[in-house]
Formats: sequence, structure tokens, C-alpha cells
Amino acid sequence: MNSAALAHFLQGSKKGLPIVVGYIPIAIAFGVLARQADLPILPTILMSILVYAGASQFMAVNMLVSGTAGLEIVIATFILNLRHLIMSLSMMNILRHVPKSWKSLLSFGVTDESFAVASLEASENGSRLHHFFVLGLFTTAYASWIAGTWAGAVLYQLIPASISDSMSIALYAMFIGLLVPAAQKAWRVGLIAAASMILCTLFNQVFSTGWSVVLATIFGSVAGIFVYEKEEEQ
Repeated sequence: MNSAALAHFLQGSKKGLPIVVGYIPIAIAFGVLARQADLPILPTILMSILVYAGASQFMAVNMLVSGTAGLEIVIATFILNLRHLIMSLSMMNILRHVPKSWKSLLSFGVTDESFAVASLEASENGSRLHHFFVLGLFTTAYASWIAGTWAGAVLYQLIPASISDSMSIALYAMFIGLLVPAAQKAWRVGLIAAASMILCTLFNQVFSTGWSVVLATIFGSVAGIFVYEKEEEQ
């Protein structure tokens, strides 16, 4: 890694620090939940290493506890994570100048939070990002998720239930922290986000959570295309 690549990597890592603040308590909560469900320490940590999908991991543990079959867990996880297809397509556009081998490597690190940070950064840098910047961002977030899971799995007996239960609010606080600065710079971002949240709530009355998120994301993305195209024409 040359000095320029290292600089991009460190810049990406720095941008990932807000994600770390949100991931650590949530990952600890997951580690505690998994251990309370009698899942051994190693499988708990391996789930965070290999799956790396917070909502799906929480859901999978709850389904395991309830005695759900493995195939049903896989299908439910697939549906819940369909939104990653949309996020990955957008990331590939941001990384369109990057070799396929790098795209394959970086695709594993796409999460809701890392995608949000990368997208906001790309919007301020000509819709492109250096692949070492993205690597730094994704690696920092990934490492914090694994570290938090380890801490929760190992120390779960020392963490009061009231504290571990309250840690889940960190996810919502982190999203608000990412959204508000972007909305302050461009009110259209806030408008699209609000419309997507309303649509997701409405879809939730009819569809499962996974499909609701996917559909709301699609509608929000399409709305964003029209809004920004109109802005460019003006």
C-alpha cells in the first residue's frame, strides 16, 4: 500500500468512526442475546464474521430459539436482506472505475450504515470514491461489529439486562446522526427520507418487514432520481 492509498484508507476509517459508535453497543447487545439463547461463544462471533448483517442476526437468533427450521431462517434472512441488492447496485455505480476484483471484495462490507456514509461522501466528490477509502470505511465498521459481538458474548453475564436492552436505541441515533447533516445541506434529502419512512410504515401494514424496506427503498430511490434530475435542469 503506497502513501496515497494509505491516506485514502485512513480517511475512510475516520469517516467510519460514527458507525463504530453506533455498532459497538448494538453488537454487544447481539452478543448478549445470542449467549442468553444458549448459543456458544464461537458460533456467536462467527455469525458476525460470516453473516455481518445486524437485523438478520437478531432475527436468526430469535428464530433459532423458537425452533424454526434452518431453511426457513435462510429464506427469511434472504428476504430481509434484499435491500442489499439495491445498495450494491448503487455502490457499483460509485465504484464503476474500480476493477471487478475490488468490487467483489468490497461488496461484502455493504451495510445500511456504511452505504449511507459512502453515498453521502460520493455525492460531495463527483459520485466517485477511491477504493481504498471505501476499504477503510468498511473495514473500520466491520472490525467494530466483530469486536462488539465478542465483548457481548464474553461479558454477557456482567452486563445488566436493562443496559443491554437499551443499547438497541444506538442504531436509530446513528441513522439520525447521518441523516440530519445531509438534510441540512440539501432539504430534498430530508424530504425523500421522510417520504420513504412514511411509505415503509404503510407497506408494513401489508408486507413483511423485509419487503417493506425493499419497496420503500425503491420508491425513495426513484423519487431521488426525479428530484435531482429536475434540479440539474434548473
